[in-house]
Amino acid sequence: MGKRCLIISGGDFAPFDQPEEDVFVIACDRGYDYARRCGVRPDLVVSDFDSYSGEVESGIPVRHLPTEKDDTDTMSALRRALEAGCTEITLVCALGGRLDHSLANLQTAAFAAQRGASVRILSPDTEIQTLRNGTLRLPRREGWSLSVFSAGEVCRGVCIRGAKYPLTDAELRWDFPLGVSNEWAAGEAEISVREGTLLIVECHMS
Repeated sequence: MGKRCLIISGGDFAPFDQPEEDVFVIACDRGYDYARRCGVRPDLVVSDFDSYSGEVESGIPVRHLPTEKDDTDTMSALRRALEAGCTEITLVCALGGRLDHSLANLQTAAFAAQRGASVRILSPDTEIQTLRNGTLRLPRREGWSLSVFSAGEVCRGVCIRGAKYPLTDAELRWDFPLGVSNEWAAGEAEISVREGTLLIVECHMS
Protein backbone atom coordinates (compact mmCIF):
# COMPACT_ATOMS: atom_id res chain seq x y z
CA MET A 1 0.00 0.00 0.00
CA GLY A 2 1.36 3.37 -1.00
CA LYS A 3 1.74 6.38 1.26
CA ARG A 4 -1.63 7.96 1.93
CA CYS A 5 -2.68 11.60 2.05
CA LEU A 6 -5.85 13.37 3.15
CA ILE A 7 -6.43 16.79 1.60
CA ILE A 8 -9.07 18.98 3.26
CA SER A 9 -10.29 21.42 0.64
CA GLY A 10 -12.49 24.50 0.94
CA GLY A 11 -15.79 23.49 -0.67
CA ASP A 12 -18.93 22.74 1.30
CA PHE A 13 -18.21 21.52 4.81
CA ALA A 14 -19.06 17.91 5.63
CA PRO A 15 -17.79 16.06 8.71
CA PHE A 16 -15.05 13.52 8.04
CA ASP A 17 -13.41 10.82 10.10
CA GLN A 18 -10.18 11.22 12.03
CA PRO A 19 -7.43 9.91 9.73
CA GLU A 20 -5.15 7.08 10.76
CA GLU A 21 -1.73 7.94 12.17
CA ASP A 22 0.20 7.14 9.00
CA VAL A 23 -1.87 9.50 6.80
CA PHE A 24 -0.26 12.79 5.69
CA VAL A 25 -2.91 15.49 6.27
CA ILE A 26 -2.92 18.77 4.33
CA ALA A 27 -5.48 21.53 4.92
CA CYS A 28 -6.15 24.09 2.20
CA ASP A 29 -7.17 27.61 3.19
CA ARG A 30 -10.74 27.32 4.61
CA GLY A 31 -10.01 23.60 4.95
CA TYR A 32 -7.95 24.43 8.03
CA ASP A 33 -11.09 25.70 9.75
CA TYR A 34 -12.87 22.48 8.67
CA ALA A 35 -10.01 20.41 10.13
CA ARG A 36 -10.39 22.21 13.47
CA ARG A 37 -14.14 21.56 13.47
CA CYS A 38 -13.46 17.83 13.11
CA GLY A 39 -10.68 17.78 15.68
CA VAL A 40 -8.00 17.02 13.09
CA ARG A 41 -4.54 18.55 13.37
CA PRO A 42 -3.05 18.78 9.87
CA ASP A 43 0.60 18.12 9.12
CA LEU A 44 0.67 21.06 6.71
CA VAL A 45 -1.47 24.07 5.82
CA VAL A 46 -1.33 25.27 2.20
CA SER A 47 -3.08 28.59 1.72
CA ASP A 48 -3.22 32.01 0.14
CA PHE A 49 -5.46 33.01 3.10
CA ASP A 50 -8.23 34.48 0.98
CA SER A 51 -11.00 32.36 2.55
CA TYR A 52 -9.37 31.79 5.96
CA SER A 53 -7.73 34.69 7.73
CA GLY A 54 -7.34 33.39 11.27
CA GLU A 55 -4.32 32.07 13.08
CA VAL A 56 -2.75 28.66 12.48
CA GLU A 57 -1.87 26.64 15.55
CA SER A 58 1.75 26.92 16.59
CA GLY A 59 3.94 24.11 15.31
CA ILE A 60 1.95 23.40 12.13
CA PRO A 61 4.01 24.19 9.01
CA VAL A 62 2.39 26.66 6.61
CA ARG A 63 3.10 26.98 2.91
CA HIS A 64 2.04 30.53 2.03
CA LEU A 65 0.80 30.96 -1.53
CA PRO A 66 0.33 34.14 -3.56
CA THR A 67 -3.27 35.10 -4.29
CA GLU A 68 -2.50 35.43 -8.02
CA LYS A 69 -1.26 32.06 -9.28
CA ASP A 70 -1.99 29.27 -11.75
CA ASP A 71 -2.57 26.51 -9.17
CA THR A 72 -5.56 26.45 -6.86
CA ASP A 73 -4.76 25.87 -3.20
CA THR A 74 -5.98 22.27 -3.59
CA MET A 75 -3.74 21.71 -6.62
CA SER A 76 -0.78 23.08 -4.66
CA ALA A 77 -1.61 20.68 -1.83
CA LEU A 78 -1.85 17.78 -4.26
CA ARG A 79 1.52 18.63 -5.78
CA ARG A 80 3.00 18.55 -2.27
CA ALA A 81 1.40 15.15 -1.67
CA LEU A 82 2.93 13.80 -4.88
CA GLU A 83 6.32 15.27 -3.92
CA ALA A 84 6.04 13.36 -0.62
CA GLY A 85 5.51 10.11 -2.52
CA CYS A 86 1.80 9.74 -1.75
CA THR A 87 0.02 7.40 -4.14
CA GLU A 88 -3.36 7.15 -2.37
CA ILE A 89 -4.98 10.56 -2.02
CA THR A 90 -8.39 11.39 -0.54
CA LEU A 91 -10.06 14.79 -0.90
CA VAL A 92 -12.80 15.89 1.47
CA CYS A 93 -14.84 19.11 1.50
CA ALA A 94 -13.94 19.37 -2.19
CA LEU A 95 -17.43 19.53 -3.73
CA GLY A 96 -20.32 21.96 -3.48
CA GLY A 97 -19.93 25.69 -3.12
CA ARG A 98 -18.64 27.29 -6.30
CA LEU A 99 -19.05 25.11 -9.40
CA ASP A 100 -15.76 26.31 -10.87
CA HIS A 101 -13.86 25.05 -7.82
CA SER A 102 -15.67 21.69 -7.90
CA LEU A 103 -14.69 21.29 -11.57
CA ALA A 104 -11.14 22.34 -10.76
CA ASN A 105 -10.97 19.63 -8.08
CA LEU A 106 -12.11 17.00 -10.60
CA GLN A 107 -9.34 18.15 -12.93
CA THR A 108 -6.92 18.02 -10.00
CA ALA A 109 -7.90 14.39 -9.39
CA ALA A 110 -7.29 13.57 -13.06
CA PHE A 111 -3.90 15.32 -12.89
CA ALA A 112 -2.87 13.08 -10.00
CA ALA A 113 -4.14 9.93 -11.73
CA GLN A 114 -2.01 10.70 -14.78
CA ARG A 115 0.99 10.78 -12.43
CA GLY A 116 0.37 7.38 -10.92
CA ALA A 117 -1.76 8.21 -7.88
CA SER A 118 -5.26 6.98 -7.12
CA VAL A 119 -7.66 9.64 -5.90
CA ARG A 120 -10.99 9.57 -4.09
CA ILE A 121 -13.24 12.59 -3.55
CA LEU A 122 -15.69 12.02 -0.70
CA SER A 123 -18.85 13.81 0.39
CA PRO A 124 -21.90 12.53 2.29
CA ASP A 125 -23.81 11.61 -0.88
CA THR A 126 -21.08 11.26 -3.50
CA GLU A 127 -17.90 9.22 -3.93
CA ILE A 128 -15.63 9.80 -6.93
CA GLN A 129 -12.65 7.63 -7.82
CA THR A 130 -10.07 7.82 -10.56
CA LEU A 131 -9.06 4.84 -12.69
CA ARG A 132 -6.24 4.96 -15.22
CA ASN A 133 -5.28 2.05 -17.49
CA GLY A 134 -6.60 -0.57 -15.11
CA THR A 135 -9.53 -2.31 -13.44
CA LEU A 136 -11.68 -1.44 -10.45
CA ARG A 137 -14.30 -3.59 -8.71
CA LEU A 138 -17.09 -1.94 -6.75
CA PRO A 139 -19.45 -3.81 -4.40
CA ARG A 140 -23.15 -3.23 -4.91
CA ARG A 141 -24.59 -0.22 -3.07
CA GLU A 142 -28.35 -0.20 -2.73
CA GLY A 143 -29.88 3.19 -3.41
CA TRP A 144 -26.79 4.49 -5.22
CA SER A 145 -26.18 5.19 -8.89
CA LEU A 146 -22.96 4.35 -10.73
CA SER A 147 -21.62 6.62 -13.46
CA VAL A 148 -18.43 6.50 -15.52
CA PHE A 149 -16.97 9.54 -17.29
CA SER A 150 -13.88 10.20 -19.37
CA ALA A 151 -11.52 12.59 -17.59
CA GLY A 152 -9.70 13.35 -20.84
CA GLU A 153 -10.65 13.75 -24.47
CA VAL A 154 -11.17 10.02 -24.95
CA CYS A 155 -10.87 6.76 -23.00
CA ARG A 156 -10.49 3.56 -25.03
CA GLY A 157 -11.23 -0.05 -24.25
CA VAL A 158 -13.79 0.74 -21.56
CA CYS A 159 -15.63 -2.30 -20.17
CA ILE A 160 -18.40 -2.33 -17.58
CA ARG A 161 -19.59 -5.66 -16.22
CA GLY A 162 -22.10 -6.50 -13.50
CA ALA A 163 -24.17 -3.39 -14.28
CA LYS A 164 -27.60 -2.88 -15.84
CA TYR A 165 -26.02 -1.20 -18.87
CA PRO A 166 -22.80 -3.07 -19.73
CA LEU A 167 -20.09 -1.87 -22.08
CA THR A 168 -17.50 -3.88 -23.96
CA ASP A 169 -14.38 -2.33 -25.51
CA ALA A 170 -16.15 1.03 -25.81
CA GLU A 171 -14.90 4.57 -26.18
CA LEU A 172 -15.95 7.21 -23.69
CA ARG A 173 -15.40 10.82 -24.66
CA TRP A 174 -15.41 13.95 -22.54
CA ASP A 175 -18.12 15.58 -24.68
CA PHE A 176 -20.80 12.86 -24.45
CA PRO A 177 -22.15 11.37 -21.17
CA LEU A 178 -22.63 7.78 -22.32
CA GLY A 179 -21.71 6.35 -18.93
CA VAL A 180 -24.07 8.38 -16.76
CA SER A 181 -26.60 6.94 -14.28
CA ASN A 182 -25.94 3.21 -14.45
CA GLU A 183 -26.79 0.78 -11.65
CA TRP A 184 -25.65 -2.57 -10.32
CA ALA A 185 -27.08 -5.78 -11.80
CA ALA A 186 -24.90 -8.08 -9.67
CA GLY A 187 -23.19 -8.09 -6.31
CA GLU A 188 -20.17 -6.38 -7.83
CA ALA A 189 -19.51 -4.12 -10.81
CA GLU A 190 -16.20 -4.37 -12.66
CA ILE A 191 -14.96 -1.35 -14.58
CA SER A 192 -11.83 -1.38 -16.71
CA VAL A 193 -10.14 0.96 -19.14
CA ARG A 194 -7.30 0.06 -21.51
CA GLU A 195 -6.18 3.61 -22.28
CA GLY A 196 -7.10 6.80 -20.47
CA THR A 197 -8.38 8.13 -17.16
CA LEU A 198 -11.90 7.57 -15.90
CA LEU A 199 -13.86 9.32 -13.19
CA ILE A 200 -16.13 6.79 -11.50
CA VAL A 201 -18.95 8.47 -9.61
CA GLU A 202 -21.23 6.81 -7.05
CA CYS A 203 -24.16 9.01 -5.97
CA HIS A 204 -26.79 8.38 -3.34
CA MET A 205 -30.23 8.64 -4.92
CA SER A 206 -32.52 10.51 -2.51
